[in-house]
Amino acid sequence: MAGLTDNRIVIDAPLELVWEMTNDVASWPDLFTEYAEAEVLEQNGARVRFRLTTHPDDDGRTWSWVSEREPDPDSRTVTAHRVETGPFEYMNLDWSYREVDGGVEMRWRQDFRVRPEAPFDDAAMTERLNRTSRVQMDVIRQRVEAAAKSAAHAGG
Repeated sequence: MAGLTDNRIVIDAPLELVWEMTNDVASWPDLFTEYAEAEVLEQNGARVRFRLTTHPDDDGRTWSWVSEREPDPDSRTVTAHRVETGPFEYMNLDWSYREVDGGVEMRWRQDFRVRPEAPFDDAAMTERLNRTSRVQMDVIRQRVEAAAKSAAHAGG
């Protein structure tokens, strides 16, 4: 069995702004509430390899892993995967963006399999990822919409 999540949110902002802000990995600690640090390790064209480190959890533990992502501005999609998989056998992510009524739909799909020795199973991780993705997407929506309003206010 494997896990799969599919979450989306509409952000009331121009497509280019949503794309730029959400694909600037180095700024993710300012965009997501869960990341304390995002260190770009290597960039080759559009492909970026980076290390994410979380803020401490309730037990004071931080988590860190290396991922790689490759945005495709023409199709407005991003493919990504964890290089350091940690508790996962694999973790693949697909992000897509499209203009819809009310703004830009940003969609995240995560396909993964938890290692048998992990202290949780695919179903538990699916529930956790769905919950945290919805929280983070809403935070991102608020921050991108605030940036769009600020830019409109400054320009107008």
